[in-house]
Amino acid sequence: MQGVTLDFSTDALQRIIATLANKNEELQNFIETLNHTLGRVQVNSTQVVSDLEEEFDTVYSILDEMKESMINTIKQETVRKSHELQNQLTQSTNALESAEELLEFANNALHIADEGEFTKAAKQIKDRVTMAPAFRLTMKPKATDNMTHLMVDFSQERQLLQGLKFLPVPRAPEIVLGDCLVIDNEVTVTWRIPVEDSKIDHYILEYRKTNHEGLPRVKDEQCWEVVDNIKTSEYTLQGLRFDTKFMNFRVRACNKAAAGDYSDPVTLETRAFNFGFDSTSSHLNLKVEDRSVEWDPQGGKGVDSKVKGKENKGSSAHFTNLKNMSRSGTPSPKRTSVTRSPAPRGARDRFTGESYTVLGDTSIESGQHYWEVKPQKDCKSYSVGLAYRNLGKFDQLGKTNTTWCIHVNNWLQNSFAAKHNNKAKNLDVPVPDSIGVYCDFDRGQLSFYNAENKQLLHTFKVRFTQPVVPAFMVWCGGLTLSTGLQIPSAVRSFQKTENGLGGSNSSISQQDPSVACDICFYDKLPSVDSSLMP
Repeated sequence: MQGVTLDFSTDALQRIIATLANKNEELQNFIETLNHTLGRVQVNSTQVVSDLEEEFDTVYSILDEMKESMINTIKQETVRKSHELQNQLTQSTNALESAEELLEFANNALHIADEGEFTKAAKQIKDRVTMAPAFRLTMKPKATDNMTHLMVDFSQERQLLQGLKFLPVPRAPEIVLGDCLVIDNEVTVTWRIPVEDSKIDHYILEYRKTNHEGLPRVKDEQCWEVVDNIKTSEYTLQGLRFDTKFMNFRVRACNKAAAGDYSDPVTLETRAFNFGFDSTSSHLNLKVEDRSVEWDPQGGKGVDSKVKGKENKGSSAHFTNLKNMSRSGTPSPKRTSVTRSPAPRGARDRFTGESYTVLGDTSIESGQHYWEVKPQKDCKSYSVGLAYRNLGKFDQLGKTNTTWCIHVNNWLQNSFAAKHNNKAKNLDVPVPDSIGVYCDFDRGQLSFYNAENKQLLHTFKVRFTQPVVPAFMVWCGGLTLSTGLQIPSAVRSFQKTENGLGGSNSSISQQDPSVACDICFYDKLPSVDSSLMP
């Protein structure tokens, strides 16, 4: 009894410790958030003061410009009126002088005694009066002294300035978690505004990938990505690669002049199967990068040349052995030893001979997974499938009872077949540009699809007895791997509605033995052109 009590107490204490550890982590993250927010308050306060001063300086500048412009207008009006009045003044002065002279001449004419002279003088006076400037002038100023039409009424502007306040900031949106959707490597985020605001112009959505569940962390491994100028309260991110377990999202509303606070962030699960090619497992003639593999006929030859003198004096034996390889059999380790040198890096002798194989770097032990493979257009031959990790170094995909694949041969004889345990089933469908692979480890199902239209190509029914790894073969060409993919909805729907397997998706193990792989590309390759071999 004491032992049982001790075990129970230990388990309870461990649960308490785990709870405390989780709470401590939450508190640490919260403290980091508070410190970050406190620091940002100071930074943002300085920024808004600077922005405010800039806005007022802009207003001052506009007022100064308008003041200078209006003063110039007044000056121009003054010059115009002065010029017109000065001209009238000059003309009137000249007319007055002429009229005074004529008046004096007329007064003198009244005293002429000679009637003839008087008549002559009177006629002259009459003619001069008719032509006198004083009688042709308009006795009205062409300009007035009134300048009130150039006055400015600032009463409304003054009221506006006196009523100047900080802009109303849009309320923070609320992300509707139940309406958010993660499917087919797309994420749809939906939000709403708690209080209707007709002045909202657009939204800004921010997201980032993370491997942490729960609230976003200040010190996360990735920065926020920004999608601006969203006009609706919903947005779909397309073409994503889910190479992390989760994604954080937050959104803010903006009017014409200000951006509001961020919504409370949400975390959506974006789990998918991620793996790459395991370069340490590949054949020496394969050039491997993280998600691409390409056949390299020169692979390892530089190293071979350094050891030929020690391991195989005379190069003729090397080519002789290659040419004498059987057309139908896999070369033995003894026969192929002369073609290989010690692996230049790591375990590059994992596969040898004609097994141009590379494995994935992540095992599958349970669950459902999906990935896609795209060959180069001129790829002569390749296989895509699954294998146990104990695959022999000379084994070829589809020729053992621990490997399952579909094989494409575009060299000499075009063929498209599903292969397992040295048996093949020809697939009477066009070879797709890209192949999707679906594995349901728990149900023992391996299916291949046309990655473009999700047409089912073939299904293996298998009872897996140990973890499996993605496996690939490539010759004269290359493959590109796409991982971080969710199981497409079309594939999920097909799997749910598929009640029985038959036709093109029947298991090879159920077919007639006569379809065994007796015309296999692997068997023919060495005897056709030994110069292609390493």
